[in-house]
Amino acid sequence: MKGFLATTCLVTGALLASGCATKKYVRNTTAPVQAKVDQVGEQANRNTQSIEDTRGQLKQVDERAQTGISAAQEKAATADQHAATADQHAATADQHAGEAMNRATQAAQSADQANRGVDGLRQVVSNLDDYKLQSSVMVPFKFNQYVLSKDAKEDLDKLVGDVKPDKRFFIAVEGYTDNVGNKDYNEALSRRRADSVVQYLVAQHDIPIYRIHMVGLGQQKPLEEGNTRAARAKNRRVEVKVFSADQAVASLNSSSSKSSASRTTSPNQ
Repeated sequence: MKGFLATTCLVTGALLASGCATKKYVRNTTAPVQAKVDQVGEQANRNTQSIEDTRGQLKQVDERAQTGISAAQEKAATADQHAATADQHAATADQHAGEAMNRATQAAQSADQANRGVDGLRQVVSNLDDYKLQSSVMVPFKFNQYVLSKDAKEDLDKLVGDVKPDKRFFIAVEGYTDNVGNKDYNEALSRRRADSVVQYLVAQHDIPIYRIHMVGLGQQKPLEEGNTRAARAKNRRVEVKVFSADQAVASLNSSSSKSSASRTTSPNQ
């Protein structure tokens, strides 16, 4: 029994000794391999991290590139828009310049016309003395009377018939008396005689009152000196005189028309 136990102990010890040796061997053999594996794993991890970092950098570079491209495209579009706007502004400026030139030309023409009008007006004003006596009539009155006779009305009708077509005229109505009687009375009588003529012209022939100049001169400016009946009869009168400037104005208009025609046919036009 004791021998069996001893044998068992020896065998067990041998086995234990053998197992410990095997573990040590294994441990000594696998330790460098494990270290190498760990080193490779660590390097792999570092490579993976480096790859991830590179991918991140590439992504950032790509994003920046895309941003730069977009900005460049936007600037190019803005530049095109500005160029189109500049072209439009240039076209508008050209149009405005043309319109300004036309207005300047029109203004010059208007100024020229105005100058011609002023010159014409000056000519008319300077030719106020060109109102020439066109026709006249002598209206006689009886002693101390100022009522128009039938013959006097017929003479006035004929006078107005010749006047109405005229556009620029005035009528001078001058009343007179003989030298019989008071001077003041005769002046008042001469005005009543002249007023009778004016009323007839205005009421019967629609002559504008502003075209009539009336005056009563009494005994002044006698047609015939003396105290005879014939002389006094001649002095009891109203002188009606029509002055017209139509001929002068027609001459001016004719000159203006010829001048316009000359400018129209000028080779510079």
